[in-house]
Amino acid sequence: MLAILKKEINTFFASPIGYLVIGVFLLLNGLFLWVFKSEFNIFNNGIASLSSFFLLAPWILIFLVPAVTMRSFSDEKKQGTLELLVTKPISHFQIVLGKYLGAIVLITLALIPTLLYAYSVSELGSSERTLDMGSTTGSYFGLLFLIASYTAIGVFASTLSDNQIVTFIIAVFICFFMYFGFEGLSSYNVFGNLIYIENLGMSSHYNSMSRGVIDTRDLVYFMSIAITFLLFTTLRIQKR
Repeated sequence: MLAILKKEINTFFASPIGYLVIGVFLLLNGLFLWVFKSEFNIFNNGIASLSSFFLLAPWILIFLVPAVTMRSFSDEKKQGTLELLVTKPISHFQIVLGKYLGAIVLITLALIPTLLYAYSVSELGSSERTLDMGSTTGSYFGLLFLIASYTAIGVFASTLSDNQIVTFIIAVFICFFMYFGFEGLSSYNVFGNLIYIENLGMSSHYNSMSRGVIDTRDLVYFMSIAITFLLFTTLRIQKR
């Protein structure tokens, strides 16, 4: 598994993919938070808070994570190397886990430089309105678990087709639905009070962690999503 993990990381940084992912993530966040005059602009908020970043990041990651994972297995299938990979003396789940962890490492590396945002906002804030480190820490944990879930979905989607564009679109759709879909459904009371459906979506649990409260129910939820899609991925590989 470690060999596959190293291979994935080396593949990312041996090509422009790794640098492009990190650059695009930081560029988009930087433009929206510091340059564009929009509701996400930190200077427009008037308070020392990273709430704009933590509101914007999940939506950028919906597209960024599938862009990283779309080649995980679709490229192996297209080149005909998947059959060779599964003959290695490791389990199918270890193969899936190696590719999964490789993608997480890359996306986490893109997240690390954003810690400078927290430092900048803390320095910009007045002594009476300093950065809320509790909610900031909780939000970063929420992003990490969100990345773990998005990545598991993206790796699963990469097994559904040998066309990377198709797998990208499928992964974006599933990630979007899992993040916002249940919240959208909860606003329609077609069958009565469906507010509880919102708790099935990632948005509800992510927002809960963003308040600085690390609830085990939120952690179990994200871990369940990640493990479920990793098992689905393993079953797809075994079936093939």
